[in-house]
Amino acid sequence: MKNSGVVVPAQAGFTLLELLTVVTIIGVLAAIAYPSYLGYTRRANRSDATTSMTFMAQQLERCYSQNFSYQGCAQVPVGNSNSRNNHYTITLTVPAASSFTLVATPTGAANNPQNADTDCASFTMTSGGAQSALNGGGADSTAICWGTK
Repeated sequence: MKNSGVVVPAQAGFTLLELLTVVTIIGVLAAIAYPSYLGYTRRANRSDATTSMTFMAQQLERCYSQNFSYQGCAQVPVGNSNSRNNHYTITLTVPAASSFTLVATPTGAANNPQNADTDCASFTMTSGGAQSALNGGGADSTAICWGTK
């Protein structure tokens, strides 16, 4: 047989082993990055509860300065209302004319990332300015949830 002098170029591309290596690396990075991203969004969404409660407390204080009572404030109805970004349900109770309590809990909607936030399961604010929070186990997590830590 005679060599015809034609050079056959080598095939260009990826081998199966190279492709599997790249897919594995991407999988490992995603396994690390995605939970970290979810944790970050949960921490960022906590401000929805705190700012909404602070805004409601300011409205109640304006009403109190005009009427000397938290009861009957039309700006903030007693009962449940949603936070500004709908991540939390905020419950207002007015046990006396001179006091109120706001409690924020995740809405329970299926697509709400805050439902999985076990560090800050509920936020509380009172008319005296006291702020507190509980984690999923019922332990105090005020410093973490209200941003003082």
